[in-house]
Amino acid sequence: MKYTKLGNSNLNVSRICMGCMGFGDSSRGQHSWTIDEEHSRDIIKRGLELGVNFFDTAIGYQSGTSEQYVGRALRDFAKREDVVVATKFLPRTTQEIEDGISGQQHIENMIDTSLSNLGMDYVDLYIYHMWDYNTPIYDIMDGLNRIVKAGKARYIGISNCFAWQLAKANALADKEGFERFVSIQGHYNLIFREEEREMVPYCEEENIALTPYSALASGRLSRKPKDGNTKRAKEDSYAKFKYDSTATADSSIISRVEEIADKYNVSMTEVSLAWLLTKVTSPVVGATKLHHIEGAVKAVELELSEEDKLYLEEPYVPHPLAGVMAQNKKSDANAKHVWTTGDQKIKEG
Repeated sequence: MKYTKLGNSNLNVSRICMGCMGFGDSSRGQHSWTIDEEHSRDIIKRGLELGVNFFDTAIGYQSGTSEQYVGRALRDFAKREDVVVATKFLPRTTQEIEDGISGQQHIENMIDTSLSNLGMDYVDLYIYHMWDYNTPIYDIMDGLNRIVKAGKARYIGISNCFAWQLAKANALADKEGFERFVSIQGHYNLIFREEEREMVPYCEEENIALTPYSALASGRLSRKPKDGNTKRAKEDSYAKFKYDSTATADSSIISRVEEIADKYNVSMTEVSLAWLLTKVTSPVVGATKLHHIEGAVKAVELELSEEDKLYLEEPYVPHPLAGVMAQNKKSDANAKHVWTTGDQKIKEG
């Protein structure tokens, strides 16, 4: 395993981040394909043995049971100071808004629940899971700053946002003396490279770490199309929403991944992640089987030639926004933005 600094933080993270969305009680969430605690523990333990020290979960994964599984396993298999734990919080609910729960109070409630689930006193990275169009960004940044000052989180990150939103949030943080976002967890892989338009150059300029999710396009970049009849492939409707509409455009890239894998006598996982590792800090790689994390770790050692990288990239065509970001675009178009700086509020229709 190799390690690197997470953007402008002091966190030393493994080049592979274990994504824990696949862990959790399948009866308590939106995913029917998640795995139970016993198998989750085996995968976490194996990841630790291979040098993975960076783990990503969320309060929204299977009603918090992912956090619970991860917390118990890490307490049993690792020292707290040796691992970097990231979790994420959700936007305010309609009920919270109606009840007058502020953005600041919402964040405090969320982190307290996550820490209870994890059985930890703090998380290393607390991530704004998706943009909350009904809460002023001042309240979000102030709330996050408060939990860092209270020692409940060491650093903050963001996920599923546009580059202008990240720039706006960090500019506000600079102005108000708040904590800045040190990382972005966006949707980025060989067959979905829209982050390269604005987010990647902005993050390179600001030294903000890229820790993309869906690093293997929900398995599409890790297996031959004829081998795609897995439980997740059959049941993950969200992944189908993200990728099925572009399957024809993506097929040539997937074929080239297979070709390069055969050339090096390695797995398609290793090739796909080796390419992504030349672009980002630590891809978030989900694992529901031991070989998933083993293949991901091997990718750290694979070095592709410039010709290989260009060959993999050449067939790419622009893609429409997908998943959460497609929903964000719709929300952005309909929102009445509220930008706040302290006591002053400026509304835009």
